[in-house]
Amino acid sequence: MAARDFYHEHVKTALTKGGWTITDDPYLVEWLGKKLQIDLGAERLIAAEKGTEKIAVEVKSFIGPSKIEDLEDALGQFMLYRFSLKRAAPERLLYLAIHEDAYTSIFQQPDGEALLEDERLRLIVFSIDRKEIVKWIS
Repeated sequence: MAARDFYHEHVKTALTKGGWTITDDPYLVEWLGKKLQIDLGAERLIAAEKGTEKIAVEVKSFIGPSKIEDLEDALGQFMLYRFSLKRAAPERLLYLAIHEDAYTSIFQQPDGEALLEDERLRLIVFSIDRKEIVKWIS
């Protein structure tokens, strides 16, 4: 099993507080005959007549010496996982979970905003201290 990101448990707690049920830890998909491990799979009931909403979440800590290198790694994984998930479980949406400071320093800058839009990134922004989701970006 791959090493978990530093804030893995923070995100699990935040999702649970937000009404999500963790269904997979990790969520496995296959690509080129290899098992890929997306950090979490979760679902929640949205309404009796609508059924369940399903997501997969890749947690990124952004605690390395370079936020740009952390972003390169995160985007590479996100793109590969999104591609694989689209074929294996198209009903499940992929989100990248990052903490508030990483969101502010990267995605609230003009280039980061453009990246979010151009690449159609879905983000879960969480509070490290409160272990809660503070923003969903779809």
